[in-house]
Parts: sequence; C-alpha cells; structure tokens
Amino acid sequence: MVLPQAQAQLKPSTTKQAGDAAEALALRHLQRAGLVLLERNYRTPGRGGGEVDLIMRAPDGTCVFVEVRQRRSASHGGAAASVSALKQRRIVFAARHYLMRLPRLPACRFDVVSVEAGVVTWLQGAFDAG
Repeated sequence: MVLPQAQAQLKPSTTKQAGDAAEALALRHLQRAGLVLLERNYRTPGRGGGEVDLIMRAPDGTCVFVEVRQRRSASHGGAAASVSALKQRRIVFAARHYLMRLPRLPACRFDVVSVEAGVVTWLQGAFDAG
C-alpha cells in the first residue's frame, strides 16, 4: 500500500522532472530492444542550435537519433504529433553536428518515442533529414 504522501512524492513535480522521467522510461525501452546509449541530451554549442534527447546505436550499427515526447493524453494529436517541422530541423541540425565528430558516417535514422499515460510507443524512422 502506498500512502498518499508517498504517492505524491512519486509523481514528478515539474515539467523538467516529468520530461526526465519520460526520457528514462524511453531509454530503458530502447535498451531492452538492444540499442546502446551513445549520448544523452546532446546539444550544439551556441544559441539557436538543436538538441537530441538520446543518441543510440542499433544492433546493426545504425546511429539512431531519438526525440522523446510526453503527453498526459492523446488530445491535440498526442505526443508524437508534437514533433513539429521546426523541431525536426533542429534535431537534424544537432545530428549533423554530432556526425561531424565521427571518423566515418554510419547509417542513420530519426525515431520518436512517445510516452502517453505511461504507455511507450516507439516510432522508427519517424522523419527524414530531408
């Protein structure tokens, strides 16, 4: 039995904490599927750049750039639908910055992991770098 005080402490109290919890849930889900974490919260330097929540390596060597989105409900299109064209461009920008550091370019893809009411949905190849 969970006491009401303890239950309140289990719930994230800020948007940042809720986002961090969703990201941790997504990471565990991807690791269980065999992906390996390369970077977490990779940011480009300077203003106006981009960020990638998780950069993973798939079992086949593909570099997977993952955007994690959380929503309490599926209203307004849900979590996955909230990855706008602008957000996609910023993720692609950060991915290109990350890839410039590598000696060889691996195969890449952009995935979205949505967390809605505790349910994790993994959308592989959700968008292109196009």
